[in-house]
Amino acid sequence: MLSIILGIVLALALVWKVSQLVKAPSDKPLQAVTLCIVCAACSYPLGLAAGARLADSLIGAGTAKLLQNLFLLGTVYFLQCFFLFATSDRVTGRSRARRELIPLGITALVATLAMLATPAGERSHTYATADMQAPPIAIFYVAAGLYLVYSLGMALRWTLRYARMASRPLATGLWLIAAALAAMVLAGSLREVLNVMRWLGSPVPTPVIVGVKLLLDLAIPLFVMGIIYPASVSRWASIRLWWHHRRMYQRLAPLWTALHQAFPEDALNRSAPGGWRERLRMHQVHRCYYRRVIECRDGLVRLSPYIAKAESDAVESSGASAPVGPLTPQVAARRLRVALRAHAAGEPASTQAVPVAMPSGDGLDDDARQLAALSDALQTAAPDRRG
Repeated sequence: MLSIILGIVLALALVWKVSQLVKAPSDKPLQAVTLCIVCAACSYPLGLAAGARLADSLIGAGTAKLLQNLFLLGTVYFLQCFFLFATSDRVTGRSRARRELIPLGITALVATLAMLATPAGERSHTYATADMQAPPIAIFYVAAGLYLVYSLGMALRWTLRYARMASRPLATGLWLIAAALAAMVLAGSLREVLNVMRWLGSPVPTPVIVGVKLLLDLAIPLFVMGIIYPASVSRWASIRLWWHHRRMYQRLAPLWTALHQAFPEDALNRSAPGGWRERLRMHQVHRCYYRRVIECRDGLVRLSPYIAKAESDAVESSGASAPVGPLTPQVAARRLRVALRAHAAGEPASTQAVPVAMPSGDGLDDDARQLAALSDALQTAAPDRRG
């Protein structure tokens, strides 16, 4: 089950980061994060039984194990590169990234030579069944483990530093990464102790080995989740805003239609409508929403003298005193119907205006809420028979 979850998380993270990199190919930190996930994704199938059998059958025994560990080394190297590029200028970051290639290259070379020195019949072992008293096998695991602990420890130090300074949602993502890195460093350090103990011939209980592996298996998906969390939160907020604007755009339709029929010349310039995919794009929905709010407000401003005339006539016919304050949406909707008919008939308008659907704040969204309430009332209001 954990393998399936890890595979899904890696696939989603890889698609996400590659799509971002296509839009910003010169972004060095983004390049490093993307390559980090690429290496992790390449390592993942080699750790599965089917993937290991396929790689070993195509190239030779031990190929899957060697490549899996080399990709893991690349994963933590590019994780270091992310912080190197993110915390320094382009030239300095590139120089420091090149220096970090030295320990990576040495470790990769030692691991490769150790695997080649291991007899072919002993290369298909798992970590739990490996004969650590065979020097090549012990060197293979100790060398790779030391580099992983070093690189993950450096990344953990940088992550903790920036998690304290960052704001949400980036801080949350960094704390998730820090928790995952701490678990990885702990698991790697414990493995190094177990490696030395087994190399020296000391027995290690199998549950201890399994527990350390489980800790590492839990840390990897947590690490990937930390990487994609900030972008996921931002994307979710964008989707929620898109949905809100689309819903408000639809709610404003009755009011906009009535006003547009009365004042078609007030329509803002618009490009030719595209297909349904274009109409559903985020920027297109936001643009249509803003335009509809503005057109509704412009129409109400032009119709306001007619609404004032309708209100004055209604007060005179009822014999009641004029209302104090702005009209409620229900009353304004009835007056709006009368005003639209008066405008269409060419009747004279009042020399005064009346406030209609006035917002309580200065923002466009405040204006949209009041207009939407009037639009809802216009759709359900009964015709004003006095008009």
